[in-house]
Amino acid sequence: MIKKTKIALSVATASLTLAGALVSPQAAALTQAEANAKKTAALESQVDQMATMMKAMQAELSRVKTIAANAADNSKVQELDQWMASVKNAPVQPLVKDHAFIVRGGWMRFNDNRDGTSAGGLGTLNSALGQGENFGSDRDAYYYGGAIDFNMNNDLFGMMDGVSFGIELGIEYAHLADKENNANSLNAVAGATVVNQTADVNQLRVSASPKIRFMHGSKLRPWIIPAGLDINIISPPSNAITVLNTGMQFGAGVDYELLSNVIVGVDGRYHHTFDNIDGVDTDAFTLGGNIGFKF
Repeated sequence: MIKKTKIALSVATASLTLAGALVSPQAAALTQAEANAKKTAALESQVDQMATMMKAMQAELSRVKTIAANAADNSKVQELDQWMASVKNAPVQPLVKDHAFIVRGGWMRFNDNRDGTSAGGLGTLNSALGQGENFGSDRDAYYYGGAIDFNMNNDLFGMMDGVSFGIELGIEYAHLADKENNANSLNAVAGATVVNQTADVNQLRVSASPKIRFMHGSKLRPWIIPAGLDINIISPPSNAITVLNTGMQFGAGVDYELLSNVIVGVDGRYHHTFDNIDGVDTDAFTLGGNIGFKF
């Protein structure tokens, strides 16, 4: 009986040992899997937490950017409002009119008497008949015309404050004499046909000149023309039937703003040509007055 009991105990112990040997690997494998699962779950939780933190940081960054943008916009709006307020509160500045349309006239004196044309054969015939070959007029004349002053700047191209630089475009008519006998005139002589042709002695001048005016902002404005261009057209023509030559003018004057945008002034000019028009001298001095209107 005792032997059987020992045998039974031995068999039971062997069975339990075998069962334990069989169960232990499965239990160990299950425990490792659970550990891995827990680690994975922990990592996933950490990743989720980091993702949540990143989203929160992005949201905060967006909020800061929005605030900064709004602040910049508000600053710009405030600056614009301040500028508009300053413009509204600033005193109204009247429009400055620096250009002018000028009407002028006066006395002209030529350097030499004005002669006419010999007109070829008729002039020679007049001489043979003892008549004057050329008409003649004295040196005094009157003139009138107009000009437009275009103002370019008021600081002489940045060199001198208060000194204006402009361009004057002018045209003027000078009248020397009425109904002078021209070269085609024949006085009455025995056996000759009487031909009485007369002509007004005059001249047209077109000019373009730089004009420097001083004391910008003052009612009294002295000015000078250092050197300008003249184009002279004479009538009757010269001995060679030439009617046009070019020259220069030099001048000085003063203007005064009598009324708002209305100016009056006086000026003197000398007109010089480097050559005559085939015997006709157009050099002259002018002295006159003017009235102008600013625009």
